[in-house]
Amino acid sequence: MEQEEAAALEEADSQLMYRIERPVYDEALIRSKLLNRRENSTTLRQRLANRLRCSSQKAKAAAFTFLPILTWLPSYPVKQYLFSDVVSGLSTGVVQLPQGLAYAMLAAVPPVYGLYSSFYPVLLYTFFGTSRHISIGTFAVISLMIGGVVVREAPDAMFYVQPANGSNMSVYLDVEARDARRVQVAVVLTTLVGIIQFVFGLLRFGFVAIYLTEPLVRGFTTAASMHVVVSQLKYLLGVKTQRFSGPLSAIYSLKAVLIHITSTNLSTLILGLMCIVFLYTVKEINVRFKKKLPIPIPGEIIVVIVSTGVSYGMSLSENYEVDVVGKIPTGLLPPAAPEFSLLPNLVTDSFAVAIVGFSMGISLAKIFALKHGYSVDGNQELIALGLCNFISSFFQTFAITCSMSRSLVQESTGGKTQIAGLLASLMVLLVVVAIGFVFQPLPQTALAAIIMVNLVGMFKQFRDIPALWRTSKIELAIWLVAFVASVLLGLDYGLLVALAFAILTVIYRTQSPKSAVLGHVPGTGLYCDVDEYEETAEYEGIKIFHYNSSIYFANSDLYVNALKEKTGVNPAVLQAARKAQKKQKEKANSNHNSPLEMSAKDKEQGVTHEVLSYNHVAEEQRNGQLGDRHSETHSEEVVFLEPLGTVHSIILDWTPASFIDSVGAKAVKQVIKEYAAVDVQVVIAGCSRNLLFELDSLQFFTGVMTPEMVFPTIHDAVLRCQCSKPRPPAAPPTNGTT
Repeated sequence: MEQEEAAALEEADSQLMYRIERPVYDEALIRSKLLNRRENSTTLRQRLANRLRCSSQKAKAAAFTFLPILTWLPSYPVKQYLFSDVVSGLSTGVVQLPQGLAYAMLAAVPPVYGLYSSFYPVLLYTFFGTSRHISIGTFAVISLMIGGVVVREAPDAMFYVQPANGSNMSVYLDVEARDARRVQVAVVLTTLVGIIQFVFGLLRFGFVAIYLTEPLVRGFTTAASMHVVVSQLKYLLGVKTQRFSGPLSAIYSLKAVLIHITSTNLSTLILGLMCIVFLYTVKEINVRFKKKLPIPIPGEIIVVIVSTGVSYGMSLSENYEVDVVGKIPTGLLPPAAPEFSLLPNLVTDSFAVAIVGFSMGISLAKIFALKHGYSVDGNQELIALGLCNFISSFFQTFAITCSMSRSLVQESTGGKTQIAGLLASLMVLLVVVAIGFVFQPLPQTALAAIIMVNLVGMFKQFRDIPALWRTSKIELAIWLVAFVASVLLGLDYGLLVALAFAILTVIYRTQSPKSAVLGHVPGTGLYCDVDEYEETAEYEGIKIFHYNSSIYFANSDLYVNALKEKTGVNPAVLQAARKAQKKQKEKANSNHNSPLEMSAKDKEQGVTHEVLSYNHVAEEQRNGQLGDRHSETHSEEVVFLEPLGTVHSIILDWTPASFIDSVGAKAVKQVIKEYAAVDVQVVIAGCSRNLLFELDSLQFFTGVMTPEMVFPTIHDAVLRCQCSKPRPPAAPPTNGTT
């Protein structure tokens, strides 16, 4: 007995919990009783004046935003952080030196310019950057993109020189003039990249990185790694081939290497393979014994020192024809203005480099910020990278971003702030100013080995393919398109194709969303898909249509078709059925001589519904007018038809809709008119306030659609539809009396 009472009480509590203790709200009631929009009395000039009005607090906040170093340097805990930053800075600098030399080869400029690019931008980022752990400087992908542009604008064919004075010598390549021109192109490109990034930062365009989704970036960087490896094969083998750029450049480069593979320099190949094996072994040791080693083993600097010593001691360049780095000028170059006449040909390329560079930087910055519990500002990162590229370009640098391998070294060795990056740049400065000549005998095959081994982590991204196959076919398609397009078309065109395809996948998803008919879960306020959940039940005569997308020009027709298909209520079919019924009844009426015979026959057949809508008939019955209409049978005949369907109301669930355009609004209004013509009312539920404002501006609430047909929740709409359910009309009189 007690259990039964407890169950009854529990059921009563459940019913009470979900009982609505308020009136049924529609949009007209909300606007008239609850919500009044605030009127903004300030003019545009006043708002701009308030925004631009200067105060000490605004000036201080602007200074802290523009120079983030002011927020952490005054409170820098020297005893806790300095030693870790020093160790991390030295370790990062040891890696930055050989990478700067190596990546300059990818950028098709002399190696010393890689050292310049490893000093000036790092120094500037210390003051303007918001990340404490990323290592700014040269990066393989960006360097390769720059190299493609540089070779396109300054190919070898432009610098073949015919000897003067009628000499019998054949034409020769003027390497010095070629390198000078290529440096000019790289510097101008870097200047334009810096301007683009800085302007984007001022315009608060940090959100552009969201369009570079993770599958796109990973597929793109994997393809870039393929380009890098192919470009370094000739240095590893010691063969002389032309450098290609543009679409299919990777295919042409690989073909050229294979054609000349018989002329491989064995000394170069053996030295390069030894460097690869050593570097790979050291990296595996650093990964496996990461927790036991105080600092990672600096494999790159060991390779540089040992290979330079071997090259110098054995005179590899003279005796074995091994290509070496060559002359490295000592000291820094004075600032010089870029050759701005080259700008028109570099605009498209500069946008690609700017976006990819920022994407790589912000991605790594967010990873480390999340791990160590601080935040980074995407807009300030754009400004920082823009200033680093723009200012440094006047000192003969090429475009930079953060490096994944160096950033991992800087973070894993205990780096706490950008003081570590500052110390790394000072190490590079020491080499440039004092001991750069020491690296002149460094074999190029050793630099190629350093580049290739550093890309091992990139090639591990091929593991994404089976993982994405299991989780998301669309993201797998984005990854594959980014990879294939970038390999075949080049990094610049490949990136554009990948971005376009990623945007198309968004359109595809909006054009093929999931649609469903919802039902009520008894005892709750939940509405779920009736095809998916057994507990749901539909209300009699009411269909609740759910469409998981906004409604706009690309999917408005699909929305209307899905509505008719899912609800099973097609106005065109109902109209055709109505016309057929009316025609059939009119034909039957023509075979009878009197209204009394017609009424008797209709009564026998059970025909009770008139051609007029349910509400009109019911109203006429309540007012006692139906008998009057039948009494006037000589002036007008009334034809009674069978009911067309059981659904009297359709609720459109617009909870997932975030926007609607004029095409979508017109399509919805048209389908509402079609349903109204067959006595099916359509109402809207779950419409957000912003979407309602859009509907107002589109003049949606005119004619057949009014605010009284819009409800804040599905349950409000259900209650209103139940209250306005039409009553079936009574049978017409059969005795001919009023």
